[in-house]
Amino acid sequence: MRPSLRSTAARPFVALLALAVSAGCSGSSLGGSTDAPASTVKIGLLVSQSGVYKSVGDDMRNGFQLYLALNGGKLGGHPVEVVTADEGDGADTARPAAERLIKQDKVLALAGVVGAGSVAAVKPLLDANKVPLVGANGRPTKLADPAWVWHTSYISTEPGLVMGEYVHKAVDGPVYVIGPDYQGGWDEIGGFVEAYTKAGGKLANPDGKPAYTPFPATKNFQPFLAPIADSGAKAVYTFYAGGAAVDFVKQYQQFGLAGKVPLYSAGFLTEGGVLTAEGDAAANIYNSLNYSPDLDNPANRTFTSEYQKKFGGQPTTFAMATYDAAAVLDKAIAAAGGNLTSQTLNDAIGKVGQISSPRGPWQFDAAGHTPVQKWYLRQVRKDGATLSNVLVQELGTVGG
Repeated sequence: MRPSLRSTAARPFVALLALAVSAGCSGSSLGGSTDAPASTVKIGLLVSQSGVYKSVGDDMRNGFQLYLALNGGKLGGHPVEVVTADEGDGADTARPAAERLIKQDKVLALAGVVGAGSVAAVKPLLDANKVPLVGANGRPTKLADPAWVWHTSYISTEPGLVMGEYVHKAVDGPVYVIGPDYQGGWDEIGGFVEAYTKAGGKLANPDGKPAYTPFPATKNFQPFLAPIADSGAKAVYTFYAGGAAVDFVKQYQQFGLAGKVPLYSAGFLTEGGVLTAEGDAAANIYNSLNYSPDLDNPANRTFTSEYQKKFGGQPTTFAMATYDAAAVLDKAIAAAGGNLTSQTLNDAIGKVGQISSPRGPWQFDAAGHTPVQKWYLRQVRKDGATLSNVLVQELGTVGG
């Protein structure tokens, strides 16, 4: 079965997702009635298809596509029509795109969304129209009443929270903290500062506060790197993703800081295609993430093998979390049965239980609707002939 995938045609911020999904197996791995042909369900996939986070959006689209390809183009036994809209760089473009998906395309649910700020902008639409979002990347730290918002990824503070104590133990001296000036950056950096200072660490920033760079305007990081060199910092902690990550890492090396002042980060700094673009400039960076392609479990062996066959290269956490978003929808749509509405689907999502994921098993926290999951420390180093984020150790379980 080949799912139908289309765009909201000829409208700003909306891109055509041309996915050719193979027949795979005869239906969803999680079942659904076979007594009569099941009705087609329409899912809105809201991801960045332009702007600084386009590479992240591409990975997320790939993850959703792969799950459908491996499950006969169905979710919960129903053929799927995926309508894709462009989130762009954040809230200003995400909200109108989501509004078209909900009000004009009348999707059963939304999936995807790159940025935490986009989630905050879209949430009022979800609440007003009673349409669930199964988000697969950034989520604001504070999200009042997440009744219609679920995430298969993480809360934006968590990558930093799990690194704070580790960096305090690993680095003998103050750490300079820098990141992008927007909601996702504040959350990512704030999580690290909270955990690092609680463990007894001190910031090397002259005013004792993190440095923030204009987003998405900053392409030249040189003016922001000079204060690091002058601060006496023994290490740097940062968060950037997409094109901004490439610019930061390359200029960090060009400025002469790489090899002198160790760089620690949330895993997005070196995740996926950005690592290829960064090349040797990224070597030795330590980073935290909820996934690594070299995790040894059956679900991940299947996921990485099939991803490489279909797209080439290693899968990312962005692809993994959107693959899991499809798995959640699969289980929940099947559980909702014949009375399938956005409301019954949302109710069923809350009861999906444990998900067998490439990251390892996880389940939703009942109150926050985010994963209770393990986090991992990785280091960029050679794995054979290529640079990879190599698994170093577990950093602990967060959530719940």
